Amino acid sequence: MITKQEIIDAAYQIGFADIGFTTAEPFDSHRAILEERSSFYDWAYEKGMDLLKGTDPKAIYPEARSIIVLLENYHKEGFPPDMLGKFGRCYMVDDRMTKDDLAQRTKQFRAFLSANGIQSKSGANLPQRLAAARAGLGTFGKNCMFYAKKAARRSSWVFPVVLLVDQEFDPDEPTVTVDCPTWCRNACIAACPTGALRGPNKIDPRKCISYLSYFGEGVTPLEYREAMGMRVYGCDRCQEVCPRNEPCMNQDLPVSQKISAWAKDFDLRALLHMDEQYYIEKVLPHMFYIPPKEIWRFQMNAARAMGNSLNPEYKDELERCLAENRDERVREMAAWAWEKLNSL
Repeated sequence: MITKQEIIDAAYQIGFADIGFTTAEPFDSHRAILEERSSFYDWAYEKGMDLLKGTDPKAIYPEARSIIVLLENYHKEGFPPDMLGKFGRCYMVDDRMTKDDLAQRTKQFRAFLSANGIQSKSGANLPQRLAAARAGLGTFGKNCMFYAKKAARRSSWVFPVVLLVDQEFDPDEPTVTVDCPTWCRNACIAACPTGALRGPNKIDPRKCISYLSYFGEGVTPLEYREAMGMRVYGCDRCQEVCPRNEPCMNQDLPVSQKISAWAKDFDLRALLHMDEQYYIEKVLPHMFYIPPKEIWRFQMNAARAMGNSLNPEYKDELERCLAENRDERVREMAAWAWEKLNSL
């Protein structure tokens, strides 16, 4: 039988930043939180996400004996300046649709396991950050984000890739704890634009800009519009202000040419006026939480960003939207944005 060390070596050879092992026992603490704060997560069940099922690995894969967690550093390159502040970094590098990097390496790792008699199943429905901490790969921040203990200069700019496997391996020492420096004055909580971070390690996901940008019900409430600023899809604010992320963020990295190649497709004007074909061909391969039938969300977010830009050059674009777009939600936001720019 293949050894744990051989699996570790393979993970590094394939290009993962770190690897850890944990048991296939249930995530009881996570289940307790979901049950205690059930009203915070009603939206997830309405969208078909069975979060409670995800707390039991064997409900997903009955043959599971262990969990292997791979860490991917997604801040190895810089991001196009025009995209930052509008789109979350993790979404810019997510290749679950294009399958041209991380997806290929994950497939290669699973093929390695299979060739050595180990069957695996994706643990995407598990609490991935908690799985990574239970596998000893890092700790949590007050912003509820996971911070690597080695990878990505100990930052939160990492993806956990969770795999359930049908063979048992010695688990690594869990590191399920908050490890923020004592001198930090809750920078993430103070910086959260919408107040989604209610306190250390307490988040109301319904107020999170990421949720509001792609899952929010109807037109974005007035109370959040200015707070969301220029953000169109996702938010990194609580990570950007975190002192634990400074070593990673202060690197002089070359800007990703791969992202730069399609960044022009995410110009606010293009997003506001795009049709379904444009969305499917240009946007969906990279940012896919919004289905084509809900294209209005992206258009609404683009209109809001235009208003918050305080750039009067967008007035003509918003007027065109008011004349041409048939969706009342988009027009309502466009009208709000136009009034904001017209008042300058």
